[in-house]
Amino acid sequence: MPIPSLFCIGLPGPELDDSTRRLLDRGVGGVILFARNVRSPEQVARLCHDLKAYAGRPLLITIDQEGGRVARLREGFTAIPAMRDLGATGDGALGREVGRVLGRELKAVGIDLNFAPVMDVDSNPANPVIGTRSLARDPETVARLGVALAQGMQEVGVAACAKHFPGHGDTDTDSHLALPRLGHGMDRLKAVELLPFRAAIAGGVASIMSAHVVFEALDSGVPGTLSKKVMTDLLAGEMGFGGLRISDCMEMKAIANGQGWCGVVGASVKALQAGVDLVLISHGHDLAHAAMDAAEKALNAGELAHARVADAEARLKVVLECYAVKAQAAPDLSCLNGAAHREVAARISVGNVNKEKDPTVAIGGM
Repeated sequence: MPIPSLFCIGLPGPELDDSTRRLLDRGVGGVILFARNVRSPEQVARLCHDLKAYAGRPLLITIDQEGGRVARLREGFTAIPAMRDLGATGDGALGREVGRVLGRELKAVGIDLNFAPVMDVDSNPANPVIGTRSLARDPETVARLGVALAQGMQEVGVAACAKHFPGHGDTDTDSHLALPRLGHGMDRLKAVELLPFRAAIAGGVASIMSAHVVFEALDSGVPGTLSKKVMTDLLAGEMGFGGLRISDCMEMKAIANGQGWCGVVGASVKALQAGVDLVLISHGHDLAHAAMDAAEKALNAGELAHARVADAEARLKVVLECYAVKAQAAPDLSCLNGAAHREVAARISVGNVNKEKDPTVAIGGM
């Protein structure tokens, strides 16, 4: 596979356009969908079909469909409450069912990988970006419910992605806007931030997304996404993760504004060098082309090792073979927002009511 296969790109609207066709021609490995790409279930299914049919090869179509406020697919799809509400039930079996609901509906329209579950621990009430997206304030609940969600999705054929490694829950800065930093020591990181990710790895999660956060105890001054100590030495080495390592979007200001790594283009090369296998550039097609050019130049110059690229390609190939479904001209959308799926979502609210009535049961580890 060529260097472009290690990039995942967005597209501007609800239909396949010429600019996206050029990136598919170049060989990109994945596409991410946002609300700007969504009009109806039928249109999403048609778009996924068109993307895969035009590519003529395995193509990973991805999305952020967490539930709550982060759900790109809304009208015509089952409304899943915020993950905080699911975590408050403490019900692992329900978590697995929620994962199956998400997975079935994504697979029905042709989406292969969901950037969920959030495995960040909601340990900082001032966190502007995680909050109710997290399952709980204690790491054990996040680990147990997060693994259940991931396994439910993967049981029905959609790859899960644990995010944001090594943990974005205790930051008070949104990495979309600036670069967060955490000064916790290793004992704290192992007990809180890393615990859910260890559980996700043990539970067989297909992919893990990096955090654009500096962890001083791991690699002072370097965001996790760009750190070999984080993405290779810790995640793949010490923690033994053999799945696909995906960057958070490289256009977020935590990375794009960074002078030490030359913005999106330079950072994309550094991410690959650090151990990221699939680089996410969600918006700018010119940036995607420039980043691919830079990565190809680095490979030819010996600055990006051929062995590193081969490792990334091998990890991507496994996920493509397991989860990237072929284009479907006439998909079955009958499961979308069906009675059985709505019943699963409703059980989240019922579970929370029952917990509130029982003062002997802790809610979300509090």
